[in-house]
Amino acid sequence: MNPVIVIPTYWTQQAGQPGSYDHATPVDAPDPELARCLDSLEQVRGVMRTVVLVTAPPAAQAEARARVDAICAEHPNLSPLVVGEPEARVIKDAVAVMAPRLSGEVVSLRGYGAIRNLGLAVAAVLGHDVVVFMDDDEVALGPTFLVDGVYALGQLTRQGTPIYAKSGCFIDADGSVLANEQLPWSDRRWDKNLGFNQWMRRAQSAVRISRSNHLCGGCFAVHAEAFARVAFDPYITRGEDLDYLFNLRMYGLEVWFDNQWQVQHLPPETPKPASRFRQNVYRWVYEQAKLSAAATRPDLVQVTASSLMPYPGSYLQEDLGSRVRSTALRRALTARVAVEDRREYLSVWKDGLADAVANAQRHERSYLQFQSWWPSIVSGLWKEPSIAALLLSLGSPCGLPPTPDPTGPIGDSETIPVQAEDALDADADDTAADGLLVDPDDVVPPEEG
Repeated sequence: MNPVIVIPTYWTQQAGQPGSYDHATPVDAPDPELARCLDSLEQVRGVMRTVVLVTAPPAAQAEARARVDAICAEHPNLSPLVVGEPEARVIKDAVAVMAPRLSGEVVSLRGYGAIRNLGLAVAAVLGHDVVVFMDDDEVALGPTFLVDGVYALGQLTRQGTPIYAKSGCFIDADGSVLANEQLPWSDRRWDKNLGFNQWMRRAQSAVRISRSNHLCGGCFAVHAEAFARVAFDPYITRGEDLDYLFNLRMYGLEVWFDNQWQVQHLPPETPKPASRFRQNVYRWVYEQAKLSAAATRPDLVQVTASSLMPYPGSYLQEDLGSRVRSTALRRALTARVAVEDRREYLSVWKDGLADAVANAQRHERSYLQFQSWWPSIVSGLWKEPSIAALLLSLGSPCGLPPTPDPTGPIGDSETIPVQAEDALDADADDTAADGLLVDPDDVVPPEEG
């Protein structure tokens, strides 16, 4: 295998500044999360390249790029490649030629789904057959992070089902994989934690690899056999990682859960909780509309709420609207939040649901139209030498020579790989060797229905 680690990093001008992205790092932060993340990767065996996707508002782009370049320059062992606006423009221009009728930011540094697609596009250009996503507010917990990430990838279950997409999970600062179940009355109708914990406890007690209803975007590995066929959704407001599980399932692929692959999540405090709630309202209303539109297509697999219980199926049920309005009002009246958040909760209670429905109606088929172009986009980008050379030249951090073009057993292929092969670190220990061969008794096949 020829894996690449892809890390989106979000920056802003000053702490507490409201923006579209969670956990944006101020450009003057003394100890940015990205530095901590890359420090943790120094211990990881088998890192061939690390791609850092830099998102910042226009006024902060120059400062953010300088900070990221400086941080990455301190980690030459990780072969860092920085992708900011100049590098993203190279990819966007190529995509525009391949898919001239596409509109909007579908492969770019704006929007959670589009940013993930940019990471996949860069991986395709450089010929990486596996993408391992991390978030910049996470840390790898040991030297086998990458070995664990590719464990079972490209292998078959005992029923002959290929494993092309795999999620791990994060542990919090206390070492727990579970969410907080002690939530206030205002959140009881919007509580994902109980359902999530019910599913997670079952997955943790199962064999190592099992069929997943969960996708942790900061601990996720996807093979080219999957990412060359299915894109992230650039039209969703947030939750693009879990949405990708739905998209893969629509196109006949599954996400698998590895209960022994973990990262530690150390997020800063999230500002503007009401704004985040509004984005989640848009997200789930849109999700329902998109899956309903996809269900009318005979060539796609129908994704139902019942198949995603206990979580996240509850957010795809008919009572979503009443849950939105009830939660918005409860939080406006009782939550301990700033005045501006209280006003936004009241705004969501009053007309937020109608606005979300209108947005969903505008875009319910947009992803399916974009998705029809995606396989040809990836095929056109795969190991494209002129684009690769330009990216490697532009994206080299200050003080480092252009990152080399690593070649693995299938790294030289001019075509998208069809079958994953066993190859990571020649010095890997027994754990690494075992990680590339799946014990048939260690994998749970897909559940029927």
